[in-house]
Amino acid sequence: MRASLVSAAILGLASQAASIDPLVIKGSKWFNSKTGAQFFVKGVDYQPDITSTSTVRDPLADTAGCTRDLPFLKDLGVNAIRVYQTEPFGNHDKCMSMLSDAGIYVMLDLSTPTETINRDSPAYDVGLLGYYQRKVDTFAKYDNVFAFLAGNEVTNAYNNTGASAYVKAALRDVKSYIKSKHLAIPVGYATNDDADIRWQLQTYFDCGSISDRADFYGINLYEWCGPAATFESSGYANVVKNFTNWDVPVLLTEYGCNAIKPRTFPEIAAIYGSNMTSSFSGGFVYEYVEEPNEYGLVKVSGSTGTKTADYDYFKKALAAVNPSGVSMSSYNPSGKQQSCPSVSASNNWIASSSLPPSPSNATCSCMMNTLTCVSKQSSMPTSAGDLAKFGQSVSSIFGVVCGTVDCGAVSGNATTGKYGKYSFCDPLQRVSWVMTEWYNDQRNVDGACDFDGFAKVVSVKSTDDSSCSDQKDDPQSSKGPSSDKGDSSSSSSSAAKILGGAPSMAALSVSVVLAMLTSTLL
Repeated sequence: MRASLVSAAILGLASQAASIDPLVIKGSKWFNSKTGAQFFVKGVDYQPDITSTSTVRDPLADTAGCTRDLPFLKDLGVNAIRVYQTEPFGNHDKCMSMLSDAGIYVMLDLSTPTETINRDSPAYDVGLLGYYQRKVDTFAKYDNVFAFLAGNEVTNAYNNTGASAYVKAALRDVKSYIKSKHLAIPVGYATNDDADIRWQLQTYFDCGSISDRADFYGINLYEWCGPAATFESSGYANVVKNFTNWDVPVLLTEYGCNAIKPRTFPEIAAIYGSNMTSSFSGGFVYEYVEEPNEYGLVKVSGSTGTKTADYDYFKKALAAVNPSGVSMSSYNPSGKQQSCPSVSASNNWIASSSLPPSPSNATCSCMMNTLTCVSKQSSMPTSAGDLAKFGQSVSSIFGVVCGTVDCGAVSGNATTGKYGKYSFCDPLQRVSWVMTEWYNDQRNVDGACDFDGFAKVVSVKSTDDSSCSDQKDDPQSSKGPSSDKGDSSSSSSSAAKILGGAPSMAALSVSVVLAMLTSTLL
């Protein structure tokens, strides 16, 4: 991690037969832990769109797809891939083993389109943390997993910078979980390049205590368009200047403008040349598979792949560079940690350095034992119709109750840095707390706990919630997903059981509803 010279493979994976040298971070650079040579990512963003032909959303659980794609990856000469969407169930052994044998490292995004922090109505609860923890448990055993990303372009404009507080809290908690498992896989963040909030974002994820800060920083950069552009005219020079004397590794998590076709990738000479190698550790070109946006290097169909016009240009440009680095033993880090950006409209930043609390199932369970008016439903609906009805009911309850009683205990405000002690509980728990507050406010009169048939009265198990905030989950007792050695597509039907507290699309949608209703209450 930040100053650690111990990798996940060294500490926690002794039982795995390592076929690829572990990577470690020292200061602002990655190194090969065995040879001591500086490591530069020569990567490609890898997310084959297999949803149209399979229920599997996870390319690393698709052995046939990996078998199809590996020859292309080796031929391109890449040493790493970034995978946006994976799941903590299914069997990843074959794909990960093939990649490791080929000398290819893997950077994994923790979030998926359904398990993520919504930029416009951010919320971070026990379900999302549980999902991230299970993903760590699933992939930490592989020797070629060299990093996790806690978010990708979550904040992309001034008016949603508050979402970064929730992402940073998730990053903090995943780092803590990894440490509790005696591992040292770094956790970072990937951002778009918006000049109005560029500096604020990068300093925000570098400020605060070491437990809160990102271990590395990624930028999705598409400014270099065509062979006529230069390091200066493209805007690359301005981006690189911002990271002079930075204290953690920085890399391009996406690059490759396609405004001019075919792409000849002149920026690669700069990325791996003297202009950038002192502060950047390489990058991932966007992207491997051809999609309607026409950024792909390979067009895939079933078990076959066909090179696009960009393929050979990228291969040639990558083969032409041989970045010169420093040895780990001779490198003395001198980078400086940044201060947090000020919170103000004039500074285009509305995320406080005070982060949301770490979610705790134990705290939420303790709270539930003190409630007298709770939801009749014990789990989230799954069908679109039932979800819509549920969302409408919850919206109505929050709208009525929180206009009369103080709902601060289940609310959060990233700008003020104030978060309720139950703000991280799941949607059913939070709405149950709200309904109990209303029921108490109405002196428990008949009908006060009905909410159009949504709620029911229960016997209280405890009359005092004063100790609930002291209840913490034991990370060592957390169990990963069930073993699934069969075809990963068959695991989809049992996903909810395997994931436990991880939110489904339904849970995520209701979390968003609750966040929209409560985020301005504090």
